Amino acid sequence: MFHISSLLKSSVLAAGVCFAAATAMAQNTGKPTDPQIADIAYTAGQIDIEQAIDALKKTQNKAVRAYAEEMIKDHLAVNNKVLALCDKLKVTPESNDTSKTMYRDAARKREELRALSGTAFDKAYAENEVAYHEAVIGALESTLIPAAQNAQLKSLLETGVKLFKEHQKHAEKLVDELK
Repeated sequence: MFHISSLLKSSVLAAGVCFAAATAMAQNTGKPTDPQIADIAYTAGQIDIEQAIDALKKTQNKAVRAYAEEMIKDHLAVNNKVLALCDKLKVTPESNDTSKTMYRDAARKREELRALSGTAFDKAYAENEVAYHEAVIGALESTLIPAAQNAQLKSLLETGVKLFKEHQKHAEKLVDELK
């Protein structure tokens, strides 16, 4: 069991929308800086952690619970690595329009999901996780990794892609099980 609620802000991912913001940032305002990338990466992890915490509160499905617990564990680990790297490099993650848009859009999706219960919630959560990880992977590969200047940050993001591809496959399997 995880007891993390006081550490987290309230928000959840609006499938795909938040990472469209990362791509838009790169196109409209130039490449994001390493401190902005660190904030975007951390925010993405927080959003999935918060969604998983909501799932643990709502679901009675063992497979959904196991997936949510995995998301909390894995995204906390990645976020801790982001913070440790920032501390090591003496870099402060920089809040930016992308991370703010992510939280705003996530809050809207969170309300939609909170209105659901039972199997309807489980299915919507699993489908959202598929879309979420697809969007995260796309943003990492197309925008954040190419824009990262620090080799250690770039390496951490590349490791994240591998993990998030596993998460996406697991979420796809969960969607199939819930049909």
